Amino acid sequence: MKKKMKVEQDRAAADGPVFWIETSGSVSRQFQFESNGGLSMKVVDDSRTVVHRVVDSFLNKFFPSGYPHSVNEGYLRYTKFRALQHFSSAALSVLSTQSLLFAAGLRPTPAQATAVLKDGMQHVGKLICSNLGARMDSDPKLWRILADVLYDLGTGLEVLSPLCPQLFLEMAGLGNFAKGMAVVAARATRLPIYSSFAKEGNLSDLFAKGEAISTLFNVVGIGAGIQLASTICSSMQGKMIAGPLLSVIHVYCVIEEMRAAPVNTLNPQRTAMIVADFIKTGKISSPADLRYKEDLIFTGRLIEDGGNVKVGRDLHKVVKPSKLCKLKGVFPEEKFLLCHGEKWTDMVLEHDATGEDALRGWLVAAYAANLGKTGYEPSMTVLQEAYDKMNSVFSTFLSQLQTKGWHTDYFLDGTGSRFAW
Repeated sequence: MKKKMKVEQDRAAADGPVFWIETSGSVSRQFQFESNGGLSMKVVDDSRTVVHRVVDSFLNKFFPSGYPHSVNEGYLRYTKFRALQHFSSAALSVLSTQSLLFAAGLRPTPAQATAVLKDGMQHVGKLICSNLGARMDSDPKLWRILADVLYDLGTGLEVLSPLCPQLFLEMAGLGNFAKGMAVVAARATRLPIYSSFAKEGNLSDLFAKGEAISTLFNVVGIGAGIQLASTICSSMQGKMIAGPLLSVIHVYCVIEEMRAAPVNTLNPQRTAMIVADFIKTGKISSPADLRYKEDLIFTGRLIEDGGNVKVGRDLHKVVKPSKLCKLKGVFPEEKFLLCHGEKWTDMVLEHDATGEDALRGWLVAAYAANLGKTGYEPSMTVLQEAYDKMNSVFSTFLSQLQTKGWHTDYFLDGTGSRFAW
């Protein structure tokens, strides 16, 4: 047997090396095993134009492998506005740094204006913002927008510092305080946003390529800022015109980025929207369906079709001690309490409640609101009917949610208060 295999190997070697050709689009590549066991590749036929080759090279460098099939819908729009956001931010940063140095009595050239004022106020801002991590998990889009608003506020103070040089330290300190908060908020919300686009376990690739685009356009923006600082913005009047314009572009771009991101975790607003759509149409909305319907600023708004549910208030503020045992007895096996008020229904979750528990409670509240429609506290009969209806549809509801890509194993209620018996 060994002798036969040896003869076949010798024959294969005599016939020449083993190779094959793979074609992808208009490019054909020949792969070949070398005598040392290595694999070599060369392009056999490349009919692409020069422009096409450059575009493909750019995509390989700055977009995830397998793009666009390896990411979720909206990634290109998100990336385009992210690139423009970084460009405008970097250009604005050069102008602010130049103004700071002028206010300090220096007369730097734009190329020398690259140092950023560092003092303790920036670290104070970072420490304060670091305590808000739970809120950022719940509403990463809101906090990403706030991060850029804070950054532009700090930058604006720096740009204006030459107008009041006697207050240089105060303005520079407040500017860095705002920037410190902005840096923490931007970094903390980066991962949830990238995670919403990951499709094939390629989060690291997404992150790396996203940062590559940010770096590229930061460099381009710095170059544009240096050019502006030496021409149009060499005077304070020029900065007063270019600064607000760049800031508006900056904030607009980050808002469009956040609208494009299909975040698939459950927070109060998205849960209410999912429940409302399900009750009205019997269908489950996907993260991509809801992304343009989300209110990015007023995330705590009540949604009537979703039962006007408010979650996260302290238990002692929601219910009187005399009613606590009664409420617990309504759904003794559940990990939520529902307390109907004049304007909304409060839902308080137990400490170890999951996303599924929150969904169950929200459905009960929404069904009870639809069944009641009286403005008064739902009767026990209405609550029980709503609870039975929730149980009858919940398995299908949950299955469809997970099929659509929603993460239901946890519920992100920010700093919402929870309780334990």
